[in-house]
Amino acid sequence: MTSVAVLGSTGSIGTQTLDVIRSNPEDFSVEVLAAGSSVDSVVKQIEEFKPSSVVMANAEACEKIKSEFDSLQVYHGKESLEKAATESDIIVNAIVGFAGLPVTLSALNAGKRLALANKESLIAGGPVVRKVRESTNAEIIPVDSEHCALHQCLRGNGVNSNRSVKKLLLTASGGPFREWTHDQLKQVTVEDALNHPTWNMGPKITVDSSTLMNKGLEIIEAHELFGIPYRQIDVVVHPQSIVHSMVEFIDSSVIAQLSMPDMRLPISYALQYPERGQASWGEIDWKSLNRLDFEKPNEEMFPCLSLAYEAGQIGETAPAWLNAANEIAVESFLEGLIAWTQISEVIQRTLNECDGNLAEVENDIYAADEKARAIATEIIEKL
Repeated sequence: MTSVAVLGSTGSIGTQTLDVIRSNPEDFSVEVLAAGSSVDSVVKQIEEFKPSSVVMANAEACEKIKSEFDSLQVYHGKESLEKAATESDIIVNAIVGFAGLPVTLSALNAGKRLALANKESLIAGGPVVRKVRESTNAEIIPVDSEHCALHQCLRGNGVNSNRSVKKLLLTASGGPFREWTHDQLKQVTVEDALNHPTWNMGPKITVDSSTLMNKGLEIIEAHELFGIPYRQIDVVVHPQSIVHSMVEFIDSSVIAQLSMPDMRLPISYALQYPERGQASWGEIDWKSLNRLDFEKPNEEMFPCLSLAYEAGQIGETAPAWLNAANEIAVESFLEGLIAWTQISEVIQRTLNECDGNLAEVENDIYAADEKARAIATEIIEKL
């Protein structure tokens, strides 16, 4: 039986990971659960999955869970979370945002399989993560549906060399505002932005999808995961979200991965690779599927896509600046402090201040993140 640490267990990816494990009780056991402050949700998970240890980000939540489970090891804090990323066969990093970077580094340093749903780890910390990956036997299996699709198109077809790859094609749903006008975008509400047409995700990722920043971050992630140059990574809008990504090879053939939008499929793939489990996650009814549409993204209306390309091509700490500015801007939008159209403005103005420092060690990433957040916060206060 394979032991699994589910870090971010009460979020969207975490709960769906537990769904997959629940469906495969003879194959997987939950060794560690980690969450923020959702005591009631974690208590239910403990009662069902009986982990060996639990890590809570919130100290008060930690004490409450300790009081309910005398024999359970319950911890809180960053160091405990990093340690939890070394204690199972598979580490599912479903922590939201930049806070997931230490978990990624700990899991890779320990030589574990990392089922990675925290794209910010590779975006902000790409150069540092790359060094760790090269020095250990650890492997990353992406949980993002697009990168899982690329992984299947490449590894599933025995492609171990990028020499045969012409292009990676990341598909985007286009979000809820694909057909909106400039004037309509100026009036976007938080409720509008959280109303995704095809996926059920957490608020931060849903807003990122509405601005296309989610796809911009995925461009950087694809570059880091597969080592393909940015000039060979394209985005195509596909409203149905059935083709999750494609690989075009040098002979002009294209391999695509298709399924209905269901995150349990890439989660199951990451847990069971190179095998495949019996399940109906994302099963397509081919008799009712009558069209697949594709179109070019409108980068003028959605400038976050171009900003991501810009930061990725600059490299080093620039993607960390991009990610930090985006997290601050999205948080401010959700709190009603800025308009939806000002998210990209905050990111652009923050990137303009990027100091160009190198990303040689982990602390370089943390320093870049801190500085970018401070600058983005100043810009928002002025707005």
